[in-house]
Parts: sequence; structure tokens; C-alpha cells
Amino acid sequence: MIKLDIINHVVERTGIPRTKAEAAVDAVFNAMKSALQRNDRIELRGFGVFNIKPRKTGIGRNPRTGEEVSIPPGKAVRFKPGKDLQSI
Repeated sequence: MIKLDIINHVVERTGIPRTKAEAAVDAVFNAMKSALQRNDRIELRGFGVFNIKPRKTGIGRNPRTGEEVSIPPGKAVRFKPGKDLQSI
């Protein structure tokens, strides 16, 4: 499913105009992005939890040359599904 499918689903379920549905979906996604940038936890009851976890530094390999490459520390978005989603 892509963003366009979500917008189409909102239009079908609510009957609102496509431009308003697109604006609503964009607003939700932008709110989620900004919350994750602030390291906030996003909890959607019955769906799951999004949060930011630190990623360790490490050593990887370049697949073409086999040369070792240093991987810098960073952050990664993690998702933990809720009970309702796990039962599918």
C-alpha cells in the first residue's frame, strides 16, 4: 500500500474531496515526522508504537572490494506492532 492508496481509501470512506483527503493524510504524516525528529514516542492504540533507537557504530564491508568500512553511530526508527495488529 502506498500513500495514494491511503488517500483513495479516505476519499471512499468519508466522501470528502480528494484535495482535502490528501491534505489530511499529509498533515498526519508530517505530524508523525516532526514527533520522531523530536525523539517523541508515537503510540497508536491497537496499531503499534513508533520510536527512535540509537544505532551503534560498527564495521561493515564494501561488497565490491571487500574493504572494511566504518559505520558511524546514528538513529533508526523502530516499530512495535500492537496486540490487534499481531493477531492478523
